[in-house]
Amino acid sequence: MSAREFNFDGLVGLTHHYAGLSFGNEASTRHRYQVSNPKLAAQQGLLKMKALADAGFGQGVIPPQMRPNLSALRQIGFGGGDEQVLRQAFEQAPHLLSAASSASSMWVANAATVSPSADSLDGRVHFTVANLNNKFHRASEAVTTGRLLRGIFADARYFAVHDALPQVALFGDEGAANHNRLGGDYGEPGVQLFVYGREESGVLIPARYPARQTLEASRAVARLNQVDADRVVFTQQNPAVIDQGVFHNDVIAVSNRQVLFCHEQAFLHQAELFRQLAQRVPGFTPVVVSQQAVSVSDAVATYLFNSQLLSRDDGSMMLVLPEESRQHQGVWRYLNSVLAADNPISELKVFDLRESMANGGGPACLRLRVVLTPEEARAVNPATLMDDRLFNALNAWIERWYRDRLTQADLVDPQLLQENREALAALCDILNLRLDDCYPECREWA
Repeated sequence: MSAREFNFDGLVGLTHHYAGLSFGNEASTRHRYQVSNPKLAAQQGLLKMKALADAGFGQGVIPPQMRPNLSALRQIGFGGGDEQVLRQAFEQAPHLLSAASSASSMWVANAATVSPSADSLDGRVHFTVANLNNKFHRASEAVTTGRLLRGIFADARYFAVHDALPQVALFGDEGAANHNRLGGDYGEPGVQLFVYGREESGVLIPARYPARQTLEASRAVARLNQVDADRVVFTQQNPAVIDQGVFHNDVIAVSNRQVLFCHEQAFLHQAELFRQLAQRVPGFTPVVVSQQAVSVSDAVATYLFNSQLLSRDDGSMMLVLPEESRQHQGVWRYLNSVLAADNPISELKVFDLRESMANGGGPACLRLRVVLTPEEARAVNPATLMDDRLFNALNAWIERWYRDRLTQADLVDPQLLQENREALAALCDILNLRLDDCYPECREWA
């Protein structure tokens, strides 16, 4: 059975701003309160999508969520009309208004964990929505994420979208950012590698930053996604690198087919993990970066591993990187040594994603990987797949609705709220999504 990988990128939302909401994400904290440019952020992400689509890679788009999230603000005690809710939140707890206005849903690597049909017991593509319960600004995404995924992957013959796990610490789930799939051809059964930061009875946990993904959540997701138990490996992330700002596994490792590209300090029991993978993945090829070549801190600063590792038809692979990796002399020197070495990585592709990077997410954070057979691909909502029509329509939409300057103080502006409502109604027309299904809170404003 032939299959190919599609990357569905999150479209940056209209309220993209720097509030430093993500404790443990050092880029997010470092750029707190700086002035953002939502229009440029959305354009940068869109250019990456189009370039990869033009290069022959499967590419789709996942729309942003409605922000500010007034229902979340009302749930925590801010009352009255819309303008009153915004004003009260801004005056009494501006950090909560920032959280309710976050555009973090653009990082769709955290939207869900995906199991391709080749790995699923019922032969369907499974999605389990992530609860993201470690952070208030992200935990509120789960319901809308489920609605959007069901709008894109609507055909129940081929797709199953599962609701998020219970919103408790025991089942903290950060989605595909802590999940890897290794194997041969995309259409063949693979080995799914779930990476967790802590377990309920465990004692090896970070001392400085939170471990967001639990073993209990990873096991539950594997069950929901109907992954054959013989094709699952669970491994713990190194607590020491979490304390250095590696808040998700995709900040320290990325995989594609038989290749695992990672830092030598990525996993707690790395040698044992590699032994297991070598036994279970034909041709397993680890590309391991030493601390001497690139320190963990430099890897975090440049998002070296928050890259996309993509396969070409000839079996070679391209590594998609942020501009920050090229600007760092030591990291760029190492990357060029990878090209000269004996491994499938044969090309480096760099994109300017500075607006996303400054808020704590790079190329891999922006995409959700979905392996599809030709029949499954035909069942996807075609209006969400990148081509010239969609690129031009989204460019015009961004130009029409996005601001080129935003600060925390602007979030109280009721006009920004209205711009979001009207923009998402227009976006549903472009992406052939039902407004009532995806954004019921916007229906009266359509």
